[in-house]
Amino acid sequence: MPSNRTSIFRRIIDHRNDYLYVAPALLVMMFVIAYPIYYTIELSFFRTPANLQMKDKVFVGLDNYVTILSSSAVHQVTVNTLIWTFFSTLLAFALGLCAALSLHREFHGRGFLRAVLLVPYVISAVSASYVWKWLYHSDFGVIGALAVEIGLTDHPINFLDNLDSVLPSLIVVNVWKEFSFAMVMLLAGLQTVPEQVLRAARVDGANSWQRFWHVTFPHLKNVSMVTVLLLMVNNFNSFIIPWVMTGGGPIGASDIWITQIYDLAFVRQRYGVASAYAVILFIVMMTLGYFYVRALTRGDDARSE
Repeated sequence: MPSNRTSIFRRIIDHRNDYLYVAPALLVMMFVIAYPIYYTIELSFFRTPANLQMKDKVFVGLDNYVTILSSSAVHQVTVNTLIWTFFSTLLAFALGLCAALSLHREFHGRGFLRAVLLVPYVISAVSASYVWKWLYHSDFGVIGALAVEIGLTDHPINFLDNLDSVLPSLIVVNVWKEFSFAMVMLLAGLQTVPEQVLRAARVDGANSWQRFWHVTFPHLKNVSMVTVLLLMVNNFNSFIIPWVMTGGGPIGASDIWITQIYDLAFVRQRYGVASAYAVILFIVMMTLGYFYVRALTRGDDARSE
């Protein structure tokens, strides 16, 4: 019995004429995406000369990758990246879920509150970073002044120049910026929860937590997975907030992969090492992208069987 699944090549052959319609877009993507990826991979095997002339670059094989993987600074940046990504994703998703559950109920002013909670997501990341940088300012910041005013501390808190507090402070800003996205995604998922099932559970005596855990959350499983993966991808690529607010400082305490790559390439002009770093990040992103596509197409695969 022939399989319902056909190979990707068979599908391409069967729909070869359809690709003519998207050929211009594919050519543009090859030029602006595929070639830069290829050149970055190629450059990762070379050392950039002092005169920055690419024609004089020296082939060093895997030396750039060895330099990265054996560097203690890179290990610290990796730890920072994992902390940044994990807590930003977890807290943004949790806050977005709470907001979505609250806004899913009918109450007066719900539309206005939804619009207000979307503001962080639509504000420019650069503008938000500068605003939060002033809010965190050790001398003139509103947050530090309020902490002194209500008696939490006897002097303004130094958020961004303290090795212990800088990364958590940036995570707070990132969560504030991202939770609206999770809220919108989960609000859409809540529309798929059958109201009659919730009513039946209520009649059977299930309390609010039981209805959420046994009825609502199972229906949010797929959209939750997609939301978490998108947040993770975005956080791995997050550059603006840490760079604008701290530039990776103090002493690299808020440096993450993407800011380290930028610093190596455009500040220290070590293009070979920066390219190798970018290739490693690209592999991580492709892995996350694979799971994202699997999460999106899981239902399609099940229906095609």
